[in-house]
Amino acid sequence: MEQMSIGEFARRSRLSPKALRIYDGLGLLSPARVDELSGYRYYEAAQLEQARLIAALRQVGVPLTTVKELLALDPAEVADGVTAFWRDAEARHAGQRELVTVLVDRLTRRSTVMKEVGTRDIPQRSLLCLKRSVDESGLWALGKEFIAIIRDPRLPRLPGRAGAVFSIYWGQVSADSDGPVEWCKPVPDAEAEGLAAQFPELTLRVEPAHREAYVDLGTYVDPGTGGQSDPARWQLADEALRTWAEEQHIDPKTLSLTPEDLGVRITYLAGQPPSETSAPDCDFAVPFA
Repeated sequence: MEQMSIGEFARRSRLSPKALRIYDGLGLLSPARVDELSGYRYYEAAQLEQARLIAALRQVGVPLTTVKELLALDPAEVADGVTAFWRDAEARHAGQRELVTVLVDRLTRRSTVMKEVGTRDIPQRSLLCLKRSVDESGLWALGKEFIAIIRDPRLPRLPGRAGAVFSIYWGQVSADSDGPVEWCKPVPDAEAEGLAAQFPELTLRVEPAHREAYVDLGTYVDPGTGGQSDPARWQLADEALRTWAEEQHIDPKTLSLTPEDLGVRITYLAGQPPSETSAPDCDFAVPFA
């Protein structure tokens, strides 16, 4: 089998030696042989096809973690995965384009058609919570961990939005900085302490009654593809809620509980028990009292 140095393989695959070393470390593309004495890496010509596939996937913005998942699939499944990724990427771009329009209109003092804002009253409720500081890359992992816990049949489901699972963003979460994120599941008050004892990984707390102004975000999209965690759509919702608060003449100084006290949140209303494949409706909400 023909083998070539990392430099020659880099030239033929159009990937840099640095990228090839990174991909080796991540288990995406390992050399066919590493010389025990010199440490030189050698690749086979048959590996060029996979190298070029990785290069193409990275060129269209597929994250390395997703690339690794795709490489384990057959070609038809890879095609489906790439199609799904690009569909979600286009949705993100649409959200970013809409946000740019809103920002330009605000800067030039032109009127903007904002998203519709609704309101709802939320009663006092007992919550089982999982809270952790994460950056953008750890956001999805935290959500998966929480969903895996609450799928336990011992945890009862409460009806309506007041009983829906939600995540609170206590600080800015991005690729550059981490922030506290708290996933919460409402539980019956009478059963709260008993359930907390059965799930020691979760923290029990009581959230006071409040009102929420919210913007519908539509059907939940798998954040592994980047959809649900699209910051542009959250920013659009935040802009709409700020405009609504100004129009309603809501003065934070007159509130007994501000959004900072209660935490801005995304609420997920599932039509079925939550699972890794179910897709609830979600909204972006700002609470106050």
